[in-house]
Amino acid sequence: MQLATPSRLDEPSPPGSGHIDFDEFYQAHFRAMTVQLCAYTGDLGHAQDLVQEAFCRAFSRWQRIVRYDDPVAWVRKVAWNLATSRWRRVRAAERFLRGQREEHVPGPSPDRVALEAALALLPANHRRAVILHHLADLPIAEIARQESVAEGTVKSWLHRGRTALAAHLTEGKEGKDRA
Repeated sequence: MQLATPSRLDEPSPPGSGHIDFDEFYQAHFRAMTVQLCAYTGDLGHAQDLVQEAFCRAFSRWQRIVRYDDPVAWVRKVAWNLATSRWRRVRAAERFLRGQREEHVPGPSPDRVALEAALALLPANHRRAVILHHLADLPIAEIARQESVAEGTVKSWLHRGRTALAAHLTEGKEGKDRA
C-alpha cells in the first residue's frame, strides 16, 4: 500500500481547503479502525489501544498528515504495524518461555518430614554427629577432627542421637497408627 504524500510539506494548509481538524478526523474514523483491528487481534481492548496509539502518533504529525491524499490510510497502516509488532513480540516471548520449562520436583516424603522434625529435637552436637556420619558418610575419626573432640565423644553423641531419633520416630509412627 502506498501512502500519498503532499506536494509540499512546508506550506501550511490554506483556510477552506477542505482539510478537517484532528478532532473531527478522530471521531470519524476511530470506531471503524477499532472494529478492523479487533477482528485482526481478537481483543477489543487491545484493538482500542493500538488504534489510540496510531492516532497519538498522527496527532504529533498532524500538520503534515492532514495534507496527505488519504490520512486515514496512514493511521490505519500505523495501527496495523503496531499490531504486527505485538504479534512478533508475543511469538518471541512464547519461544523463550517454551525453552524455560518449569521443572516439577516432588515435595518431601512424609518420612523425610518426620526425620527432619526428629532431628530438630536433638541437641546440636548430637544432630551434627548423626548428620555427618549417616548423611555425609564421614567416618567417626573425621567427625572428631572437625568437631575437635575425642572419637569416643563422637561415638557417644551418635549413640545418644540415634536412640533419641528412634524414640521420636516411633512416637510419630504410633500416633499415626492410632489415628
